[in-house]
Amino acid sequence: MRTRDSSVLQPVHNLKMFKRVEGIAQIERFFRAAAELDVDKDDIRRYFDFVEQKVSDLLLMAQHTAKANDHVRVEPQDLPITKGLQEGMHVFEAMDQGLDLGRILERRVPEPQFDLPYSDETEARLPSIAGGLSVALARTFKIIDPKMKHAITAHWKQAFAIFNQLL
Repeated sequence: MRTRDSSVLQPVHNLKMFKRVEGIAQIERFFRAAAELDVDKDDIRRYFDFVEQKVSDLLLMAQHTAKANDHVRVEPQDLPITKGLQEGMHVFEAMDQGLDLGRILERRVPEPQFDLPYSDETEARLPSIAGGLSVALARTFKIIDPKMKHAITAHWKQAFAIFNQLL
């Protein structure tokens, strides 16, 4: 299991912000490739918030499923992966070969905050799930406004509201 210790980088007030800076170029390229969108630093912050929130939501539901099935840890089959999310994961995996965003997302997915730990297989799938959610997010912006080139705060709020209804 991965560990995070923000005390190691005391001059940096928030370790997450340090890690967020690391992925700026990959995220910019991803949004251009996925939906012909430009993103700025505020968008990248919103994007990381989105990934963390939605992966946490999926993991929460997986915890309930694992407990209902008497599992001692969260297995891949416990994750509520829909057909659309599965397709987004495949698109992301194909796109990521040139972007290397999966490596960034691997460090961005939430740590288990629930009763049951992840299995190794589940943990290995989390970056791809985050990537599939990322593809869905980028495409959602184009559904909101097909001519959109840069999402504004209102667009982000709409996208979050849509995903909050579904996940």
